[in-house]
Amino acid sequence: MADQLLYISFVIRGFLLKFLKFGVVGFSGLFIDFGLTYLFKEVLHVQKYVSNAIGFMMAASSNYFLNRIWTFESTNPNIALEYTEFIIISFIGLAINTAILYLLVSKLKMNFYLSKVFAIAVVTLWNFFANLLVTFAVV
Repeated sequence: MADQLLYISFVIRGFLLKFLKFGVVGFSGLFIDFGLTYLFKEVLHVQKYVSNAIGFMMAASSNYFLNRIWTFESTNPNIALEYTEFIIISFIGLAINTAILYLLVSKLKMNFYLSKVFAIAVVTLWNFFANLLVTFAVV
């Protein structure tokens, strides 16, 4: 019984450490996401949802490389497949992100950037679990 509890404790700590690292990587992506969204929306006057998509996907690409190396310590030699899985999951996350923004901004008339913070929080959970179970799954 003690061995089982020790094992469970070890697994939970590993899981929490991965989630913490994923959060740190995601936080770095937040600067890329917000920075590019602001640049395209406010400076270049690109439509807000297109600007959001650009910021989100550039952050996702940066996050893939950081998560591959640091969070999940992947040694999968098939980087193209792994990156593709990560980006597909990110596109699904983008759809979730955009739907939340549309609902909060266009329907509920909330502030765009405050809504974006909420959307990022929801999509972070989606991205972590999907990538843990698909992209970086240990086989």
